[in-house]
Amino acid sequence: MAQTELSPIVACTISRDVQNFDLLIEDMETALGEYWGDLGFTEALAFFNQPEAESLEFVAIAIDETDENELVMLGEVIGLANARGIKVILIAEDVSPSALHQLLRQGAHEFVPYPLPEGELEAAIERLRKVEEAAPQPAHSPFNTSQRVGDGVLLGVQPIAGGTGATTLAVNLAWELATVEKENSPRVCLIDLGLQTGSVATYLDLPRRDVVYELWSDTDSMDEDIFKQALTTFDDKLWVLTAPSDMLPLDLITPEDVTRVLDIARRHFDYVIVDMPPTLVQWTETILTSAQIYFCTLELDMRSAQNALRLKRALKSEDLPIEKLRYCLNRAPKFTDLNGKSRVKRLSESLEIGIEVQLPDGGRPVSQGADQGTPLGNCAAKNPLRKEIAKLASSLHALGKNDAEAA
Repeated sequence: MAQTELSPIVACTISRDVQNFDLLIEDMETALGEYWGDLGFTEALAFFNQPEAESLEFVAIAIDETDENELVMLGEVIGLANARGIKVILIAEDVSPSALHQLLRQGAHEFVPYPLPEGELEAAIERLRKVEEAAPQPAHSPFNTSQRVGDGVLLGVQPIAGGTGATTLAVNLAWELATVEKENSPRVCLIDLGLQTGSVATYLDLPRRDVVYELWSDTDSMDEDIFKQALTTFDDKLWVLTAPSDMLPLDLITPEDVTRVLDIARRHFDYVIVDMPPTLVQWTETILTSAQIYFCTLELDMRSAQNALRLKRALKSEDLPIEKLRYCLNRAPKFTDLNGKSRVKRLSESLEIGIEVQLPDGGRPVSQGADQGTPLGNCAAKNPLRKEIAKLASSLHALGKNDAEAA
């Protein structure tokens, strides 16, 4: 790898054997002259930690169908490049769409097919540089402002059964609250307490960072700076504490740990939304008693009905505030479905609960948006589910403003 102190390299190709991509070699020489080098996959992981890597603007990862067995290593290369602030261009020949999608989701910035179309590599490099120059400054941090908001509204979201849309509701409600006003929108923090299978990071295409585990492991020493470092932002509007990168036991954290994190979050955010695991744990009581509203998602089926009864019995036996529960019916029947509405009424009467929120079936755009890491408000604004969640966010915000004015 040719490099001198006077002419540091600004890019690298990373491949199993760059000689298999002769057109890429020609295009790199055309675009960068001598200011580039070549690395193997394992070499790249070591090189990124060297001082020489600080001059890199981007890397071009070249793969073909034989490299699909190395997706885990490729993901590590992309992740480490992103961590070092190095852009990633993915060059692929005869690679399956699922593999491409996985690598792009892991942080590749540009994709160029191989054989390279004429001028396409230079165009991709130019796009990366323009994005870097035009990158907006991060939105104002709630930690750097004197406008302290006090105790934010705490909203819990608990699934009564698996697949009832709790995370979909939590993510999209958080986004709708964060964008409910064009100017001076409320500060919103979304916390994923699904320590084992939490998927908020997936729904928003955010990285899971090791610092999250470190935060939960030692909340005694947590301060505002540590809490801030554990957060990631979505579109500079929504702050997120993702689930840890590893699957951890639910008893890793205690009610005291949860209380400390909620206290610091509520000091700096207007709304704190907690996506709960489906299992009741010792700190469920902590969130239920602290929350203003505790949403419970269910569907129009027997498992949801039975679990709702069991949940009510469990909370009553511990003398917990079940009046905070707000039942949200997922995939609710349409307005014209009279038979379905009759079933909803019977469900409500038999369980002796009020089903205050009915969320319509959003169809395939809901799962597609989750797979793409995008809230419905961005990818399917006219979707009926998105409209209903937006109405819920608006009513919550209006209620909060009225309470603030009254106080």
